[in-house]
Amino acid sequence: MSRARRRRVDPLTVLVLVAFAAGIIVPLRGLGADIGRWAVTAAVVLLFFGYGVRTSRSELHDAARAWRLQVAVLVATFVAFPALGVLAHLVPGLGDLRGGVLYLALLPSTVQSSVVLTSVARGNVAGAITAATASNIAGIVATPVLVALLVGRSGGLGPGALVGVVTHLVVPFVAGQVAARWWAPWVRAHPTLTQVTDRGTVVLVAYVSVSGATVSGAWTSLTPGHLVVLVAVCAALLAAMLVGTWQAGAWLGLSRADRITLLMCGSKKSLATGLPMASVLFTPAVAASVALPVIVFHQLQLAVCAVLAQRLASEDSP
Repeated sequence: MSRARRRRVDPLTVLVLVAFAAGIIVPLRGLGADIGRWAVTAAVVLLFFGYGVRTSRSELHDAARAWRLQVAVLVATFVAFPALGVLAHLVPGLGDLRGGVLYLALLPSTVQSSVVLTSVARGNVAGAITAATASNIAGIVATPVLVALLVGRSGGLGPGALVGVVTHLVVPFVAGQVAARWWAPWVRAHPTLTQVTDRGTVVLVAYVSVSGATVSGAWTSLTPGHLVVLVAVCAALLAAMLVGTWQAGAWLGLSRADRITLLMCGSKKSLATGLPMASVLFTPAVAASVALPVIVFHQLQLAVCAVLAQRLASEDSP
């Protein structure tokens, strides 16, 4: 529990914020911008290939078996949260960040932080692993579909977004599943390598996206007032989902451990998946403004849920 208290500032968030600053101060231009876009494409393909290699068939099977909890998490992630996102993006004062707030609501849950915080809170860790995994697998298809239906109406989707989803996300994941037979043991034996790959992709996407936005002048309309409203909206979304998932667990008659799992998995959104996916779905200038709400919400959910997990654990202590 002391570790959770000490790590309220997520290292990945710090790295992404540094990349944001670099993209504003020293943006990529000309040939450098072209190389950056190619590097992002390669990194995203590698990322989702790695997801495919690391996701075992047994995890897929377990996710399907624990259907009651899994369905509750999926409904929270891809139905309840998007419904709130549709309302939240209508809040006045968000400016060009409106689409990013809606995009945030359509993302899958996190895996690592959901599982860690469920463990700290003394919830169902095995259920959290399968629920978060199922959410991310479903999100490879569900998030782009929801983006096309909801965000796409207001513009901002990149050219060939559907083709990009198939070639950059779905095909690499399936290829990773096929290659897992030979590569999975080696990949799982080198967790540091996969961590560097995952974080490196997110940071690279952030830098290239912000560079494109800076060069195109996309930041000129962003004001401090927009940022204040954004933080308030993200805090309201998080609070609504925390209360909603906890109450839903009671209505469904779930055990306390499963209610904690639903709380931690159903209220989270994935930065690690959200930024790479944005680079596939949106034009570079739009991807940067879409990324900012995801980053803000990511840090809020870690800080708030770390405190909440400790409180739940203390309440469960004999």
